[in-house]
Amino acid sequence: MSSWKKAAKASQKTHRERHQPKERKHLGLLEKKKDYIARARDFQEKQATLKLLRKRALNKNPDEFHFHMINSKIVGGVHREKDKKDQHTPQQIQLMETQDIRYVAYKRNLEAKKINRLQSELHMIDTANEVQNQHIFFLDDGTEMKNFDLAKKLDTHPTLLSRRTNRPKLSAIKNMKLPELDEKTLVKLEQKKHMTYKELEKRIDRERELTIVQQKLEMRRMLKNKKAQKPKLIKPGSKDAAPIYKWKYERKR
Repeated sequence: MSSWKKAAKASQKTHRERHQPKERKHLGLLEKKKDYIARARDFQEKQATLKLLRKRALNKNPDEFHFHMINSKIVGGVHREKDKKDQHTPQQIQLMETQDIRYVAYKRNLEAKKINRLQSELHMIDTANEVQNQHIFFLDDGTEMKNFDLAKKLDTHPTLLSRRTNRPKLSAIKNMKLPELDEKTLVKLEQKKHMTYKELEKRIDRERELTIVQQKLEMRRMLKNKKAQKPKLIKPGSKDAAPIYKWKYERKR
């Protein structure tokens, strides 16, 4: 490289784009050339697309027809397929609704059985142990009353006297192979009991939801009966309950 080129390169000044002046800071960042180029190209592409669409609309055959024109509708700017009313007969629709109600009732019965099983294992046992025992023993005299031993009378261990359920006798305890229960095992048992209570709570909520769904489906089916008179709305439905209607009483002949 010659000395002249080196001198020219050394004296070359780097031109930088100016920043936004202080008095115009409220207008935001000053648009640079690269930003302008990107915005201009985007605008030009959109204008070209609009020009092409106008050209296609002008060249379109007015007699052109497609079934999707009448089988769809625009919902929120998007084409959606219309529901075909003649897809099922009224008898088929009624049968499908009946099957839905039966399925919901079947699932609700399953949840109710599981709830009863969990309650019998947990809730009912705990409640039974909390209720005070009212068992009465009849003794002959005061001496027998003074020397009365409840654990001996019930043939069980003294630590099990507070239980009303699951209170085995001494003979049964001797034949049992009981595991050694340390503190860690007791914590695990308590956690398992807590998780079972959580499961019980979830199943109760699910059974309640299925009951509400079943009631709403049955009410909807009853309202579709065109032979009966139109009922009076007593209470509108909500997410926690089905609507309540009152039908006019008709005496059957």
